Parts: sequence; C-alpha cells; structure tokens
Amino acid sequence: MTRADTARQLWSIALPAMLTNVATALFGLADMWAIGRLGDASAQGAVELGAKFMLGLLNVFNFLRMSTVALTAQESGREAGGSTQRAQGETLVRAMAVALAIGAVLLVAMPWTIGAGLDLLEATGPMRGQAQTYIFIRYWSGPVWLANCVLVGWLIGRRRLRFVLGVEITANLVHIALDLVLVLVAGWGVAGVAGATLCSEVLKLALLATVVAREGAVHQALAAAARRSTWARADLLRLFALNRDLFMRTVLITAALLLFARSGAQAGPVTLAANGILFQLFMLSTLLLDGFESAAQVLCGEAVGAGRKARFDAAMRAALVSGGAAGLALSIFYALGGGWLASAFSTDPQVIAASRDYAVWLAAMPLLSVASFVLDGVFVGAGWTRAMLGTMAAAMALYLGLLWLLEPFGNHGLWMAFAVLFAARAAGQAVVLPGLVRRAFSDS
Repeated sequence: MTRADTARQLWSIALPAMLTNVATALFGLADMWAIGRLGDASAQGAVELGAKFMLGLLNVFNFLRMSTVALTAQESGREAGGSTQRAQGETLVRAMAVALAIGAVLLVAMPWTIGAGLDLLEATGPMRGQAQTYIFIRYWSGPVWLANCVLVGWLIGRRRLRFVLGVEITANLVHIALDLVLVLVAGWGVAGVAGATLCSEVLKLALLATVVAREGAVHQALAAAARRSTWARADLLRLFALNRDLFMRTVLITAALLLFARSGAQAGPVTLAANGILFQLFMLSTLLLDGFESAAQVLCGEAVGAGRKARFDAAMRAALVSGGAAGLALSIFYALGGGWLASAFSTDPQVIAASRDYAVWLAAMPLLSVASFVLDGVFVGAGWTRAMLGTMAAAMALYLGLLWLLEPFGNHGLWMAFAVLFAARAAGQAVVLPGLVRRAFSDS
C-alpha cells in the first residue's frame, strides 16, 4: 500500500469523524450562545458549571466507545470472514452489557452524586441553584449517553462513519432548534438548555439503534448473548483490562478538567464565564483533531489485528503529519479571530473583555495538544492502554505541580498549566512508543 493509499484511507475515516464531532460540538456552542443572549453571567456560569459536571461524570465512561472501536477494528484486521462478524457481535453485546450496568448504578447514585459534584466545584449562591436545575434534568440522559457510546464505537470500528455523521447532524440540529425554542421563546432559561440536551440524546439513541439494526447487528448480538463463548473468561478479562486502564486514564483527564473549572470558579463568575466560552471553542478544535485520533484507532487497530508493522507505521505517520497540519491551521485561525469569536458568545461587557484577554491561550492549544490526541488513537487501537495510563499519570503529576507554582499568575497561569498537560502527555507517549512497537510486532 502506497503513502497516497494510506492517506486516502486516513481521510476517509478522519473527515467524517471531524464532521461528526463538529456536529456534536455545536450543541455545546448553541447552549452557551442561547443562554448568553439572556445577558445573565450567573445563568451562563451555571450552564458552564453544569456542563462541566456532566462532562466529568460521563466522560470517565468514554472508555466504552474507545475499547469498542479498538476491539472491533482489530477483529476487522484479522479478515476471518464469518468469524469476524461473529466476534464483532460478541464485542457489541459485551460492551452494551457493561453500559447498561453502569447506567443503572448512575441512576441509583443520582441523589448523592449531584450534591457532591456541586460541592466539589464550589458552586454557591444563585449560580448553585441554577446549576442544580440544569444537572437534575440532564442527568437522566446519562444511561442513554452510555448506550450511544457503545453503538458509535461499534460503527466506527466497522468504518461506518457516514452513518454516524448523519445521526449526529440530525440529533444536533434538533438540539439547536430546541435551544432556540425553549430558552429564547419559552423563556425556560437554564432548564431549557438541559431539556434540549436530554431530548437530543434520546433521539440519537433511536437513530443509532436503527442504523445498527440495518447492519444486521441485532441478530448477531442476540445470538452472541446466548452463546457461552461470548462470556468466556479470557475475553471478559481482555475487555475489563482495556476498560480499566481507559477508565483510570479518563478519570485523570476529567480530574484535570474539573480542577480547571474549579480554579476558574474561584476567580468569580466573569472569569468562569469567559473560561467557559474559550473552553467550548477549544473543545471545537479538539473534536476536529479527534478525527485523526479516530482514524488512528481504526487503522492502527486493523494493522495490529493483521500483524503488519509496515501498515501500522504508515498509518501512524500519516495521522501525525495530517493532524499536525490541521493543528497548525486551527492555531493560526484562532490567533487571527479567536478574540472576536469568543466575544460573540456573550452580551456582558466584562465577560467579553475577559474572553479577549485570555484568547491567546485558545490560539496556542490546538498546536500544543494535537500530538497527544493522535497518539491516544494509536495507543488505543493497538491496545496499549496500560502504557497510555502511565504517561497520563506522569503528565497529571506535572499539571498539579504547575497549578500550584503558577497560581500567582492568575488565570493566565491556569491556562499555561492546562497547555503543558497536553504537551507532556505527547512527550511521554513518544518516549515509550518504540519499545511497544517492537514487542507488538516481534514476530512480523
């Protein structure tokens, strides 16, 4: 396979994944824009805190998507015909069983979780009450979100990204329409933002389930659920090992995000709202760059499943080069227009001024973070989750130290520590990568 062939394969996965992620990000931006039209910094801060809470609560379970992508792609790489379909059906039913179990636990723990989360984020006064309203409504979408993670991961592992893109666009257009109606027309404020999210997640589940059913996966999954081999000890241990490492790594990332939100909240509602706007714009760039992570997961996973080192090296190189170019382009775009773009998400003069003051970090983040995203995809696709956890733990330790050392620099110090976290992750992954490749392909 030539470099051009590898690049075409990469973009055939990355581009739909980018568009899918942009569609996903639109609801976060729409939420901030809609609530920002009210000119109430407290309400905007409450949505930011509530969104951070739900991100922290649910993002730790994103391992369901990543492990499902990796296992499904590796099974595709083995090219074993009918046995591949059977193995992918088993992967789907095992992952969905885990998602349903976690969802049940979350619902049982809801009364305790909401209060503890608001205390952790140090939400006080009117902002706490509004954030609690947002979280209480949106929390019910949690189990649905978990099931969606599994279905999306399974479809990505089978390279069915165009179907995923169609679902995301449809669900998020509905979400944006509901934001406009519930917040600006009905006047529901914070509750309207949360209700729009709940409705869009339920719609997404219905659409994804329809796509999976058309793939014939319902029959595969039902048959797999009844087979004893699906619940074989070795396969379950492999799944739990991947999920354990990814869970712990995601806990660390989520802790970093919550510390970022908490530090911003301590600086007051204006800084919190400004950071919320800049963070949403940063998330837009990460979801674009995540397209290369998704492509690396699939292509590297297939290469590992096939035992082909040359194919693995080509996929990783193409993802790093293309991802790096995209990261540079995004940084240039934010450097030229980031301040103006951030100011469009609020009518409060103080929030607008603060957003412009800290927009320089928005410009730096895409270029500093892209390598860590791409290498995450490589490590997940190859199944090197323990090594990825180790590099994340080392970067987190550095981040905690910098939060303390850079505290005198205020919000600029907070953003600096956040930027170093991503750069340190990539550096650690680059150090351990050669040894992992040698061991994985020692027989090829």
